[in-house]
Amino acid sequence: MKKITLMAALVIMTASAFAQQLWKIDGAHSKVRFTTKYLLISDVDGEFKKFDGKVTSSAADFSDLAATITVDVNSIVTDNDMRDGHLKSDDFFNAEKYPSMTFKSTGIKSLGNKKYMLSGLLTIRDVTKAVSIPLVYGGTVTDPWGNIKAGFKATGSINRQEYGLKWDNKAATGEAVVSDDVDFTIDLILIKDVPKK
Repeated sequence: MKKITLMAALVIMTASAFAQQLWKIDGAHSKVRFTTKYLLISDVDGEFKKFDGKVTSSAADFSDLAATITVDVNSIVTDNDMRDGHLKSDDFFNAEKYPSMTFKSTGIKSLGNKKYMLSGLLTIRDVTKAVSIPLVYGGTVTDPWGNIKAGFKATGSINRQEYGLKWDNKAATGEAVVSDDVDFTIDLILIKDVPKK
């Protein structure tokens, strides 16, 4: 009987040690931004104002992190209403038919010094492709109100043509009005989900 009780206790302790902790996105302090070239001579910056998701991990250093993020395409802002409307049209995102884009991680590899390579599936419009995203863990702190928060920065680049964003007008001299390559930066602050007492 004692052996059974001891084994049960060990199983419970082991399960607790490897329990996945849920972290939620702090939308007030997180950003999803992008940059593309205009006529290949200057940058156009934009961001998505609305996004949500969750992260789970059982490790203090997030070395087994898993993430799912959904971005509201209709929240795109480039500080130009006409351009924003064009980006939402079928020339680009077709926000009416595909109102969100998603990323779901499939694995993570530690590169040392709080740096990781996050693998996953990125879906834009009706196209899903495997991507690898460099991720830097900034650390974990407790804010003045007792919330435990963790910070991350993800950076990368995609070719918009591969995801069906096909608009391809050229300048009179042959340069693309909008570059195919789009760089992105995601600054995430996560809040540890703690059950209310």
